[in-house]
Amino acid sequence: MINVTERNETMSDEQRWSSLARPTPQWFEDAPLGIFVHWGPYSVPAWAEDHGELGVEEDWEAWFTHNSYAEWYFNTIRIPGSPAALRHKDLYGSASYDAFLDAWDPDAWDPAEWMRLFHRAGAGYAVLTTKHHDGVTLWDAPETGTRNAVRRGPCTDLVAGFANAARDEGLRVGLYYSGGLDWHYRPARPILSEDDCKDLCRPKDADYARYCFVHVRDLIDRYQPDVIWNDIDWPDEGKNFGPYGLGTLFEYFYAARPEGVTNDRYGGVHADYLTSEYQHMGDSETSGKPWENCRGVGLSFGYNRAESEHQYLSGAAAVRHLVDVVSRGGRLLLNVGPRADGTIPREQRECLEGLGAWNDLYGSELRGVRALPVADIEAVTARSTEDEAWVRLLVHEDHVALVADASVTTVSGLPSGFDYSRSAILTPGAACSWDGQSLTLQAGEQPPSDARGDALPIVVSAPRA
Repeated sequence: MINVTERNETMSDEQRWSSLARPTPQWFEDAPLGIFVHWGPYSVPAWAEDHGELGVEEDWEAWFTHNSYAEWYFNTIRIPGSPAALRHKDLYGSASYDAFLDAWDPDAWDPAEWMRLFHRAGAGYAVLTTKHHDGVTLWDAPETGTRNAVRRGPCTDLVAGFANAARDEGLRVGLYYSGGLDWHYRPARPILSEDDCKDLCRPKDADYARYCFVHVRDLIDRYQPDVIWNDIDWPDEGKNFGPYGLGTLFEYFYAARPEGVTNDRYGGVHADYLTSEYQHMGDSETSGKPWENCRGVGLSFGYNRAESEHQYLSGAAAVRHLVDVVSRGGRLLLNVGPRADGTIPREQRECLEGLGAWNDLYGSELRGVRALPVADIEAVTARSTEDEAWVRLLVHEDHVALVADASVTTVSGLPSGFDYSRSAILTPGAACSWDGQSLTLQAGEQPPSDARGDALPIVVSAPRA
């Protein structure tokens, strides 16, 4: 056990909170892409409605009643009259949510194969849900009795298998933990509003804070995570430097993992980086602080059997989203939702393989990027043979990489400081030219494409003037 108490006992709490601030570790700076994995008992029913992306629906009651997130199944089926509740009754009768824990059999799981796929996609880290809001833990967590993946259902330590396979493949390990909600340890009525989620149905007591502390410390001791990814918030009575305080836990984590990072979902007390989710919490992206956007390949994080290609990102669409995030100074945590048996659905695999094909050619352009001022971004205009002319700029110390859809024909209003007359096309078979005002692009007859046949974005590099 690591003891950090003696070292800090002479500091005030304010000083101790301030002392947690550190520079962003280089490995995290150099990781534009991570892969999120939501996997749990909810992967057995694996169902949710298509209610769009989080952040689009303004009516929170409508969002929670028709939740796009399959991992929220335990909440949605308890909302009277919700389509999920009606479907659950029709298919499973009076079966409890925990019946899905017992039915969960990951007999086809190959964690090494997962990590090879994630690595090929260009990921630098992988994050696993160790306890979602349902309270089921994917390791033999303290005080969970038999309600975990080691004692029931899978009957194996899924966190260990995930962490070991990630490190064997050279990926950093992230562990998600829901400190904000636990519908088993702290039962509550179904969540129907943002206030319910953030306040009215969120446990805040000291005992739940202790329970969360013991869990996360156990994760640190057993698996040495590089990222702790907390969700929703943290119980208020534990936001201190007491024996089971959140501040004490951070000190413990940083002492054990000096290059470790944690996110911002603790109610504002501390963060190494900020997060946005789909189109929600967009203020994080313009704060000037390190940030990460998370989203699923589809509309759900957990596997949703109701989703198809219509909801899933293609490889080309995933590249566009990744490039957009990185061009604005962020990184992307892209989620896959495996089936209960441990296999990753074809459409999700194809998305990651499309990312990998693009990263094989241009992945280095995503590192060391400096976000452009908004005025410079807005000055760029483009023409395309399609309805939308999609272009993004990745600015580096010695050059700028222009990334554009294969349908883009000309780009104007480019930022000064670069010699576009010396532009070089990096895409095989493509061509570019500069007329003093605009860059003309030709993608060629057969630009690299994804599994759906959609052309991957092309790339042009121009050196500093």
